[in-house]
Amino acid sequence: MLSHHEFAALVLVSGCCSEPAELDGADVEALLAHELVTLESHGPNRTRPQITVRGCAYLKALGRVRA
Repeated sequence: MLSHHEFAALVLVSGCCSEPAELDGADVEALLAHELVTLESHGPNRTRPQITVRGCAYLKALGRVRA
């Protein structure tokens, strides 16, 4: 089960508008461990969390997926 901070981070990642600096590293690590996000490379020194199919299904089950 996710903490409320981890859930909020997942919602932010699904919105495609959050920069990694806005997210707590521990929350992102937990989402990675649960396989709800992956880290996508954006340039040589930049990564960005990307929601996975599993993460999308999790949000859909909780009614938090945007149309």
